[in-house]
Amino acid sequence: MERRSVLAAGAALGAGALAVSTAVWAAPAPRLSAGDVAAGRRLFAAGAYTRLDQVLPPLLEAAARSAERGPAGAALAADVWVLASQLAVKQGATEAAGAYAAQAGATATRSGDPVVLAAAARAAATPLRRTGRTGRTDEALHLLHQARTHLMAGARPTAAELEAAGMAALTAAYTAAQAHRPALARDFAAQAEEDTLRLARHPHTAGRPRELTAGQCALYGIGIHRHLGDVDTARALLDAGDAAGAFAQLRLVEAAAPLEARRPAVRALTARVAELRPDLPGLHHHTQRTVVSPL
Repeated sequence: MERRSVLAAGAALGAGALAVSTAVWAAPAPRLSAGDVAAGRRLFAAGAYTRLDQVLPPLLEAAARSAERGPAGAALAADVWVLASQLAVKQGATEAAGAYAAQAGATATRSGDPVVLAAAARAAATPLRRTGRTGRTDEALHLLHQARTHLMAGARPTAAELEAAGMAALTAAYTAAQAHRPALARDFAAQAEEDTLRLARHPHTAGRPRELTAGQCALYGIGIHRHLGDVDTARALLDAGDAAGAFAQLRLVEAAAPLEARRPAVRALTARVAELRPDLPGLHHHTQRTVVSPL
């Protein structure tokens, strides 16, 4: 009998994947392939969580077998467990997400692939920080720091390593921000921006969208600054009469998330700073960028 993949019958996933019958996904699958993992990833990216939940069991079954088939098989298995952990997070199942992430981490270690290890560390970070315990947050930050350090150990990291390192740094920055650790959050965010600049100098593989981009850094930056309360700090400083201090906070917001600096509430704070201290260095250009609408 001809060997079939987990997502057999030649069904192409993507926009048309949602119409594939569940019988196809339930077919016996002796071996997991990179195409199977990519297909599941596309469902997740499309927000088809219910559909992915239906087709995940055969992927998990195949992952358990694949994990015993050397480093390459372990890497594929870890990718499946990362996907399962991410789906569990979307479903609000923190305990299950943590269990899947732990499996991903153990298998990724056996694979020896630093990129897969970084993906497992990112998967683990979310359920760890959602426990609400400081020790768990520290554990998440340690995992992410280790993952990035391992990825950047070589003199010339590959594009895949740079992308994984930058995404690990962004996850760490967000995790630190949620724990109200501003210096650490900004340090990780700066690392991610540096990785993004280095990645931009690498040739881009056609047909493979990059996850680590300046836009991605900006999106994370919005969440980071909201958790750190930089805007709230600027408002408090203004109320205390410290316009210069408020302006320093507003510049931090713009540096991390330009779109956040243009929200009406934040623009109003900038306008108040300009009214109180129009002489502050850099204020005029900041106001032109964030407050004054183009004609």
